[in-house]
Amino acid sequence: MRLTAENQAIILDHYRAPRHSGLREPCSVEVHHFNPMCGDEITLRVSLTGEGPAAVVDDISYDVKGCSISQASISVLTGLAIGRCVREVFELHSAFEALLRDRARASGAWPTELADASAFSDVSRHPARIKCVLLSWTALRKALT
Repeated sequence: MRLTAENQAIILDHYRAPRHSGLREPCSVEVHHFNPMCGDEITLRVSLTGEGPAAVVDDISYDVKGCSISQASISVLTGLAIGRCVREVFELHSAFEALLRDRARASGAWPTELADASAFSDVSRHPARIKCVLLSWTALRKALT
């Protein structure tokens, strides 16, 4: 897979120095996701304050086994989601998915709120890797619903 040098540097930084790694207590919900296509798997714990779309994500911890892309993706995700309400996390998920599906580029709008997650834009040219990147995002969405 070919990544621009800048995007590769961001992804490698998150892979080599993962943020919020390791399962922690207490948690409000725990989910486990597995990608049978490549063998990546994640256990994700989320701690919330409040209920419904206004609930705030206080913490996300995880244990992930898989490729560097899936491991970097969860690290980036935790930095974006912690401290936001569930509604905002869902909006980020939609924007990130659009970025990966190359819809953001087609519309001419690169979502600035995605910060380091924008580094995964190159993955849109490698459809087999999109599931690796989205594994943790899908797990978080399930945990929040």
